[in-house]
Formats: sequence, C-alpha cells, structure tokens
Amino acid sequence: MFEFDPTRPKWQQIAEVIRQRIASGEYPVRGLISEVKLEQEFGVSRVTVRKATAALREEGLITTTPGMGSFVADR
Repeated sequence: MFEFDPTRPKWQQIAEVIRQRIASGEYPVRGLISEVKLEQEFGVSRVTVRKATAALREEGLITTTPGMGSFVADR
C-alpha cells in the first residue's frame, strides 16, 4: 500500500503519482485512468481520487468525458 506523507493532502500526492506515470509513459496518451483502480491502489475514497483528477484536468494533463472516464491528454 502507498505510504502517504501526513503533512500533505492525499489528493495532491495521488496527483503527483499520476503526473509521474504520465511523464514516464506508464499511462500512455489517450489511455484510461481508472478511478476505481486508483481508489483500490491508494485506499482512498472516490472523492479524493476525483480531487486529484480535477487538478490534473486543470493542468491539461487529462481529459474527462462524462460516462466514459478520464484519459491522458494528447501532448
């Protein structure tokens, strides 16, 4: 299980991990980012995962399509 830094919000730390995975190519362009898998991996609620994805969406790293999910944005 992921070890969170207790001095920083969990959603920020999750966003950082996703950001690194996008940069490394682990999450390919147009690849689905599963909220359910992230919830399970990090042991957090959907609300926490959605805060992280909202931050990444604001940065332009991901796009979200209602009813389909969040995907890595074209660079």
